[in-house]
Amino acid sequence: MSEEVSDVDRFLALVAVARERDIRLTSIQAGLLVAAELGIANDSRSFARMLGIAHSLVLRELNALAERDGVLEIVRRDARTMRVHYALPPRDETPPS
Repeated sequence: MSEEVSDVDRFLALVAVARERDIRLTSIQAGLLVAAELGIANDSRSFARMLGIAHSLVLRELNALAERDGVLEIVRRDARTMRVHYALPPRDETPPS
């Protein structure tokens, strides 16, 4: 159990760092970016389940984040389940902070 706590603590610390780097990010948006970077979630439904939050909230924040150029790419949308798959852009395409 202590390993789980340390993984959660690490995730939350990285979310806090992401928010400090870009104050425009909400906690969910920062979490989406960190989850993609760590490879622990690359779709909206998995992310929502991982954090125990409503999928609709994740979709709203994911779409807002995808509207910002070069931050996050929508890879695929599943119309039946509303699941949205996303990825970080290649590092060389990421705009400077």
